[in-house]
Amino acid sequence: MDAYADPDTVARYAEGPPRLVPGFADLLRMAGVLLGERVGGDARLLVLGAGGGLEMRAFARAHPGWRFDGVDPSAQMLALARQTLGTDAARATLHHGYVDVAPDGPFDAAACLLTLHFVAPDQRVDTLRALHRRLRPGAPLVVAHMSIAADQRERWLDRYAAFAVSSGIAPAAAAKGRAAVATHLHIASPAQDEAFLREAGFATVEPFYQGLAFRGWVAVA
Repeated sequence: MDAYADPDTVARYAEGPPRLVPGFADLLRMAGVLLGERVGGDARLLVLGAGGGLEMRAFARAHPGWRFDGVDPSAQMLALARQTLGTDAARATLHHGYVDVAPDGPFDAAACLLTLHFVAPDQRVDTLRALHRRLRPGAPLVVAHMSIAADQRERWLDRYAAFAVSSGIAPAAAAKGRAAVATHLHIASPAQDEAFLREAGFATVEPFYQGLAFRGWVAVA
């Protein structure tokens, strides 16, 4: 996440997910629908990896009574989240750090979007357990991130770059992005990702989204 200390990267952040993540707007909308299945209109949500604020803004617009605790290790990205939320920033409390700085809750729901692929596999279960501990029994968690079987990795990373080019990103920049993803992200397989959720204590784990190399699940504490 060191890249998010760069002011230029932070300033351009909102341009990235819609161009790099297939169906990004619908991913946010689906996540809100799935969380809304199990929580009321005045729910309190924990958002891990909240920097930028795109998911909190989408949830806030769709659910005017929801309140948020957002956690992110980048102070610059949290500042961007506050800016992105605009008048809805009053409904969010932002915490600088990792999941351990989040309040104990209990929260009615949680979201962790485009974040877990930054977490090393040997730390993934502990991170998910920390989320689980902060949720009420029966509370939903939505996660989505890069998830690729090891023997398919190169093919799907090529498709990631090709999608970036199809979104108007210059081929050289897309190739550079592909190399950065291959070097810096911790990409588990879909089977491993589901196993991590179950090991962390989530009894129900259902896939709800796939956009090329990105996959999403809804799990219930």
